[in-house]
Amino acid sequence: MSEPQSTTPTLDKEPGTTPPAPAGGSGRFWSPRRVPAAVVALLLLAGAGLLLYDIAAVRAHHPAMHWRRALARQLAERPLDDVWVLTGAAVAVALGLWLIVLAVTPGLRGLLSMRRPHPDVRAALRREAAALLLRDRAVDVAGVRSVRVRMRHKKADVRAVSHFRDLDEVRADLDTVLTDAIRGLGLTRPPTLSLRVSRPGRKG
Repeated sequence: MSEPQSTTPTLDKEPGTTPPAPAGGSGRFWSPRRVPAAVVALLLLAGAGLLLYDIAAVRAHHPAMHWRRALARQLAERPLDDVWVLTGAAVAVALGLWLIVLAVTPGLRGLLSMRRPHPDVRAALRREAAALLLRDRAVDVAGVRSVRVRMRHKKADVRAVSHFRDLDEVRADLDTVLTDAIRGLGLTRPPTLSLRVSRPGRKG
């Protein structure tokens, strides 16, 4: 009877070659921003279509639409310090700043960029998964009763409760274990560890 073949995936490579050296980081993952882009595109399309239709109607010797005549009259008669003019300008500035922020920020804050094992490979780890891994490593430390982990891009905030052993010993073990776990995540920019260990509160 033949031996079962291994199903472990392998990478084909020529004999004598070595795997490529680790490349740089994956960089932040950018959100597609589909909803804001679609809303802006639809508004611009509707406004441009309506304006072009009105201009074509005027060129064909038809009167301009009432809304365009009223808008032109209001812009000509209202002073610049009018409340409605200032309100409209403030709204336009706020929308413009919002669009600029969306354009220059990556979004997808729930993803932590990982180191790239190959230039053609990009990888990321969800913050929830990273926090769960750190929590599992922390609860294995002797004396730890419960752990709460809040994972951010630049800091891993860990709060542990110890019900026995000296707090300094538990804190030292947790610092060693969690520092090694953060290093093992393979992140481009490993977060700094913020650790606090305390006793459980008294009941009653």
